[in-house]
Amino acid sequence: MVIYGSIIALVFIVVVAKLLLNKFNAQAVLLISGLCMLFVAYLLGFEMPILEKPTGSSYFDIFEYIKIAFSETNAQVGLLIMAIGGYVDFIKKNGASDALVYLALKPLKLLKKYPYIIASLVIPIGQFLFVCIPSAAGLSLLLMASVYPIMVNLGVSRLSAVAVITATTAFGVGPASVITSRSVKIMETTSVSHFFDNQIPLMIPLTITLMLSYFFVNKYYDKKEVNTNIEMVEEKEIDLKVPLYYAILPILPLIILFAFSEIFSFFDPRIHLDTTTVMIICLFIGLLMDLIRTRNVKLVFESIQVFFDGMGDIFKSVVTLIIAAEMFSKGLISLMFIDGLVASSQSLGLGGIGISIVMAIMILLASVLMGSGNAAFFAFGPLVPNITAKLGISTTSMILPMEFSASIGRTLSPISGVLIASSKIANVSPFEVAKRNLIPFAITFLVMIIIHFIF
Repeated sequence: MVIYGSIIALVFIVVVAKLLLNKFNAQAVLLISGLCMLFVAYLLGFEMPILEKPTGSSYFDIFEYIKIAFSETNAQVGLLIMAIGGYVDFIKKNGASDALVYLALKPLKLLKKYPYIIASLVIPIGQFLFVCIPSAAGLSLLLMASVYPIMVNLGVSRLSAVAVITATTAFGVGPASVITSRSVKIMETTSVSHFFDNQIPLMIPLTITLMLSYFFVNKYYDKKEVNTNIEMVEEKEIDLKVPLYYAILPILPLIILFAFSEIFSFFDPRIHLDTTTVMIICLFIGLLMDLIRTRNVKLVFESIQVFFDGMGDIFKSVVTLIIAAEMFSKGLISLMFIDGLVASSQSLGLGGIGISIVMAIMILLASVLMGSGNAAFFAFGPLVPNITAKLGISTTSMILPMEFSASIGRTLSPISGVLIASSKIANVSPFEVAKRNLIPFAITFLVMIIIHFIF
């Protein structure tokens, strides 16, 4: 049964990959393929996922899984993601994001004589901004408007400049990250402790690797292409709509989360705040700042609608993708794909480390195909507890490289939103940007595997 189920699951995976490459709607592909796998599993007599309140008909139970996915996702991680999305739209609309980027990019202007050093320094600065502003496409557009002209006017090719900017979104880490919010649910821990204990120790050496890789790769390709992609671009200052102290708003959620986390003991008894609550608190702090600055009550009230609109946009683009990916993972589980993966890996002599590497590679490829790190992680992340339970290894040891692999894959995907948006502004091909990103991220992925599993 395991062999037959795994073969059927692999056929579905191949078909899904082909449809995604042909730019079929990702939500529809994942949802329908998940339903089809569940239906096939039922017909072949596989064990189906348990329902607390079955409908009484096994056929209708298959659709009941969708309802449960909607209700559970919206009540938990979905609400969190929508709150983050709403807050990101709010700080983008009132100009706080621009203020933070403006301040963060100031140090770059001190190194105008060293273009490739500037290009490499964009990566850690952009990564810090990405932790605070967890919107890959949104942050890349901000950087394209601000730091991109600086790099190009200093002699960095358009292709190299876009590649570096997309690289700033390669590690989707931090308490406000969508991937982090899902992984901590799986690991049953908190986002802040996971960020400090697991993500930062791995992110630092990977960021340094990425900086060094891009320094040499960009320099080599720009010389090889005889600067054919270099042209002067008008350097524009960011149009600040608000005072610079508004730069505190994007990082305020992180400050509050850290201050009230279990890492610090500032309050006795301890106050417990989750990320969703913190986002709402920060929204009202931002509204109060707007009210004091503008004294325009109507404008402030309209800003609340911006938050709600942002939540709605995230629901239709991200949360629905998460639900579809969850149905896809249920289908894989019902066809015993995980049992087959574990059995085949063990027959090849692969232990926990080997299977963890296989999972990291799978999610990397899935992210490249889907153009979304979130979708790839939400499809394969729920499979981890079953695998680690069978192998007797920790969930964290497997899920951490999967988190990084999902974000890296998005940065290598020519159909991802961040590559398409950035490439369009620079008038270069997203496929060329993906090629330019390939070597640095191949090196970084290899370093990640070595550091995480060997050292």
